Amino acid sequence: MNTFNRHKSYKMKKKFIALNMFVLLLVSSTLFSQTDNWISLFDGKSLDGWKVGNNASTFSIDSGMIKVNGNTAHLFYEGPVNNHRFKNFEFKADVMTKPHSNSGIYFHTQFQDSSWPQIGYEVQVNNSHTDWRRTGSLYGIDDVKEVVAPDNVWFTEYIKVVGSHVIVKINDKTVVDYTQPTNVPPPDKKGPIDSSGTFALQGHDPGSTVYFKNIMVKVLPD
Repeated sequence: MNTFNRHKSYKMKKKFIALNMFVLLLVSSTLFSQTDNWISLFDGKSLDGWKVGNNASTFSIDSGMIKVNGNTAHLFYEGPVNNHRFKNFEFKADVMTKPHSNSGIYFHTQFQDSSWPQIGYEVQVNNSHTDWRRTGSLYGIDDVKEVVAPDNVWFTEYIKVVGSHVIVKINDKTVVDYTQPTNVPPPDKKGPIDSSGTFALQGHDPGSTVYFKNIMVKVLPD
C-alpha cells in the first residue's frame, strides 16, 4: 500500500471511531433521559399551569411552596406537561402537614369548580386529623391506619400508576401496593384506574394547613 492510501485509510479509521463514539454517547444520553426524566409541575413562584374553581384563596404561594389553608377547594394541574393528561406515571411531591390537618393528592381526575372531585382517585395526606385514613392511603380502597410521617416535618409522597396497578410510598417506604380487580366495578363512578387524567391538590377545611413543594412527574409509556 502506498503512502497516500495508508494516509487515506488512517483518516477513514479515525472517522469511523469518532462516529462510533458519537453514536455511543447519543445512545447513553437517550437512555439516561428516559430513566431520569422527572419534570417539574410547579415553578416555586406562581400557580402558573394550575387552576382552581371556588375558594381560590385556599391556595397561595409561600416561600417557594404551595400553602393550602381555607375552605374546601381543589387545585388542578392544567399546564402543558403531557397536555395535563397522564395515564402511566410516577409522581412525587414533598409535603408537610401542620397538626390536625387533612389534604390529598388526586390522580386521573379532571377540573371541576366545586365540591369533592367526582372523577379520579385520592391518595391521602393526613397524619393527625380526625379521619382515621392516614397519609399514603388510596382513599376508601386500600387505606393505611399507621402514621408513617409526623406533622411539622417534610416527607416525600410518591405515587406510581401503571395500568391498574398503584404503588404509594412515603419516604421510600411502600404503604400501598394495589391492583384493581378486573371483575369488580370501580367505586363511586370514579372510572377504572387504567384510565387517564390530571393531578389535583386538595384543600380540605379551614382548620387544615398543608404545604407542597418539588412537585414532579415522570411520564411512563402507555
